Amino acid sequence: MVGILLVLASVAGVAFLVGSADRTTEVYAARDGIAVGETLTPENVVRVKVRLGDAEQHYITASDGLPQGTVAVQRIAKDQLVPRASLGEVDQLNRKPVAIQVEQSLPSQAVPGARVDVWVAQPDAKNGFSEPKLVLPGAEIAEVTTGSTALGSSKTTVLMVLVEDGQMPALLGAQANEAKISVVWNPGGTR
Repeated sequence: MVGILLVLASVAGVAFLVGSADRTTEVYAARDGIAVGETLTPENVVRVKVRLGDAEQHYITASDGLPQGTVAVQRIAKDQLVPRASLGEVDQLNRKPVAIQVEQSLPSQAVPGARVDVWVAQPDAKNGFSEPKLVLPGAEIAEVTTGSTALGSSKTTVLMVLVEDGQMPALLGAQANEAKISVVWNPGGTR
């Protein structure tokens, strides 16, 4: 009789361990990329079942629902689980998207979320340009749009880069003065 009880207890214990090890949680993941400043909506997230274990507290679960009054404070890539640390109040945003039009070809790695260095050469008195200066080291790309000029004669790319308030005057001044602006992919992503 004691042997049967031991076997039953052993089977119950194994069943409990297997059941608890296979516990999945339904969390949100980005349907497409979610840009800085964008709110989470049913249109830009999907529900996925994953095993997170102790890491569950770091992600937005479906049982919690979509948070209200918060925005992405860093880019959330397509299919990435939505981390709580990527969300915050609008007031926390210290970077704003600024459009930079470039005519040179960019490497295929220059995609949303990648980092680029923005160099500016100001016009000089000799109808040329001064030596380029680095004004935005390691700026994050928020969006990339390709287009063409009038009559389709040349291709241009518009990069939306995230710029901190302190860096804004240098970039906007360069654009206002029709400076030559060049964008260089920064694979290290350093600032």
